[in-house]
Amino acid sequence: MKLDYLHPADQLVAIMKRIYDNGLTTTSGGNLSIMEDNGDVWITPSGIDKGALSRSDICLVKPDGTVFGPHKPSMELPSHAMIYKKRPDIRAILHAHPPRLVAFSVARRLPELNILSNARHACGKIVMAPYTILGSQELGDVIADEFTQGYNIVVLENHGLVVGGGNLFDCFMKFETLEALAKTQINAGKCGTLKTFTDAEFALTSVRDHMNMIDFVVSNHSAEECAARRDMVTFMKRAYKQGLLGSTSGTFSARLSNGMFLITPYGSDRAYLSEEDLVLIHGDRKEYGKTPSRSVRMHKLIYDRHPAINAVLGAQPPHAMAFAVTDAAFDTRIIPESYIQLRNMRKVGFTELFTNAETVADAFSEQTPVIICENNQVLATGGTLLHAFDRLEVCEATAYSIIAAREIGGLVHITDEEIAAIDKAFNLPD
Repeated sequence: MKLDYLHPADQLVAIMKRIYDNGLTTTSGGNLSIMEDNGDVWITPSGIDKGALSRSDICLVKPDGTVFGPHKPSMELPSHAMIYKKRPDIRAILHAHPPRLVAFSVARRLPELNILSNARHACGKIVMAPYTILGSQELGDVIADEFTQGYNIVVLENHGLVVGGGNLFDCFMKFETLEALAKTQINAGKCGTLKTFTDAEFALTSVRDHMNMIDFVVSNHSAEECAARRDMVTFMKRAYKQGLLGSTSGTFSARLSNGMFLITPYGSDRAYLSEEDLVLIHGDRKEYGKTPSRSVRMHKLIYDRHPAINAVLGAQPPHAMAFAVTDAAFDTRIIPESYIQLRNMRKVGFTELFTNAETVADAFSEQTPVIICENNQVLATGGTLLHAFDRLEVCEATAYSIIAAREIGGLVHITDEEIAAIDKAFNLPD
């Protein structure tokens, strides 16, 4: 689904529903707006239940200030109007109070962007604005001044944040990405010392392999391919619902019996992904007219080196990623299921993913089906899509348990003797 084809009122309802359903604002909190080329501003109403918003609730504010609709527009309308006035390139604004970013705002700190490469790509620079009474003209001036300086994300002291963008989905993607980053950083603080990347290392992430592939025309779609497309969409949407990946982050792929593989597209909204959005890869060629994920080369390398692997899932589950952005080791020996499914997980360095991809691909084996890529992602593999997805879920659940155990008072691992007994009982390969 492309939001651009929806009426502005329907766009506001759809995005507010996602924000509210994901627990990123409250019944009375937050506001959204869209500005049309003629100067009309569509904005969410004041004092109306954000969990039950309908298109008829949305307010239309004309350039002369005339308001149409059954309710008063959001009390933050002055802020929105001032931003639109000072930044003509901005066509949508999102303001909300997501709990992790609010935690940063009341601590008067900004999240560290240089711990997750996709967050820095998505969000750019962020700034914190001083506390001012909500709904006031002064607050509008303070926020607009920061946007005038070129920032698109402004965190408000003891309040929330404001995001501006070229369209509403752009705002939501930045907002969701930054909140996920904040959640990861909070979890990381319970694990170990935070690891950041340098500007030079970050520059390595601007790979364009996915843009330079040659097109090929698919003449027909087999039953096997159609089933794989259906299953990939199902698991991708499930992963998004569970918070294992974001609206434009995370890459799933599945190999077909003819050696081709399907992979998620670049930049498409994972919550509304359809079967036709997926990109078929044949050798070094991509399905005509589509752009695959930036991770396409890594997935291809894994398939080329491991005939038994038929699914590769890249994601950023917030508890497992706490180990990707710190010096903490991820030891799977906490419950039998974790050890059986994940075996001997290992980490690879941030730059290895871009400068030594072949070695990273070679690191997978029966004993190492899941790898943590520092400051980037978790890569889970399996003989089937279901098996790989199960491993991804187990990885996140295990990470959650490890972090929680440390908070409770300590972590006791399964002993070497108990591990040997598990290996024997389940005939696990050495």
